[in-house]
Amino acid sequence: MSDFDPADVRVIAFDIFGTTFDWYTGVSEQVSLIAAEQGVTIDGGRFADDWRGRYVPSMRTVNSGERDWAYLDTLHRESLDDLLELHGVADAFDEAARRRLVRVWHRLPAWPDAATGLARLRRRYVLAALSNGGFALLTNLVHHSGLPFDCVVSAELARAYKPLPAPYLTAADLLDVEPGQVLMTAAHAWDLDGARAAGLRTAFVERPLEKGPHGASDRAEDATSDLAVTGFTGFDGLADALGC
Repeated sequence: MSDFDPADVRVIAFDIFGTTFDWYTGVSEQVSLIAAEQGVTIDGGRFADDWRGRYVPSMRTVNSGERDWAYLDTLHRESLDDLLELHGVADAFDEAARRRLVRVWHRLPAWPDAATGLARLRRRYVLAALSNGGFALLTNLVHHSGLPFDCVVSAELARAYKPLPAPYLTAADLLDVEPGQVLMTAAHAWDLDGARAAGLRTAFVERPLEKGPHGASDRAEDATSDLAVTGFTGFDGLADALGC
């Protein structure tokens, strides 16, 4: 957009799953390991894809009012129980194992450029993790990764999921800035569409391997945004674009 001025931005908000952290690798490897400990073999990549495929539909039931508020760990658990049945391995996983599986989303590897890119951006901007993940999940991810976020803003605080306006506006309100002073950064067109509708500025960061070696991730041409970073430069590319 021609009227975008980086000098107007005070806060950069970052999507987490796929944009900042590599959910595919983290989930697939941990699922395979836990399954092996239970004495069964699971295609971790396929299971991760199937689990992630239920992410948006499960949140949609909350946003539509079809069900009361439920935080993401609850939605992940419900999807997990269904998937274990579909994969024919439900009997191999007791309650403790299922809880461990839900918690794999709390420990994911960050993309290689995340630490350096965020450190550069933090010299000029306040950095917020803005995600549909629960508050504990986000806190655990940031704690274990050591990424230099200034704060986490969970959809749990808004009791609504992106792409509804509430999570984006909650972030702006809590950080005492105008929506237009927040630059929402994500690798997903639907997330940026929601942010833009709420009055935020937007940056698309391409993550070609988000869905593993065979999945199709969003591309810059799929998204409408103020800035677009393509290829594998990630947050370092965003820092370059913003002159950090």
